[in-house]
Amino acid sequence: MFKLLFTPKRHILTLQQYNRLADTFLDTLHERVEGALETHKDANKFDTSLAMGVLTINLDKLGTFVVNKQPPNLQIWLSSPISGPKRFDYDESMGKWTYKHDNSKLDDLLERELSGLLNTRIKLHWPIPVYLLACGIITSSL
Repeated sequence: MFKLLFTPKRHILTLQQYNRLADTFLDTLHERVEGALETHKDANKFDTSLAMGVLTINLDKLGTFVVNKQPPNLQIWLSSPISGPKRFDYDESMGKWTYKHDNSKLDDLLERELSGLLNTRIKLHWPIPVYLLACGIITSSL
């Protein structure tokens, strides 16, 4: 059983809530991408870095992904060599960063694009309660 620590309002996050959500998302995404790339045959050609709210995934000749925080808009922005630029808002009902124009989820989009470029299955998303627990948005009563 989970208990909300604050009442989410549709499309309205405080800056503190946004920072917790975005930082936890970027940290977890960085760890998962780095782990997935380590086992790839061209791992020595790839590089990932996370600094000051900007995650860079450099896949050498395959292209570079940039995922970064945009605190003034409470968004996460993606620059992809495949799909181009997109701006993601946090959808409280889904617990996901969502692109409002086509309802795509940031972790799903990155998973699909990276898997396609690398010709291997990359798993990036994680259970929503685990993500919300990590952010301190819900607590477990277990």
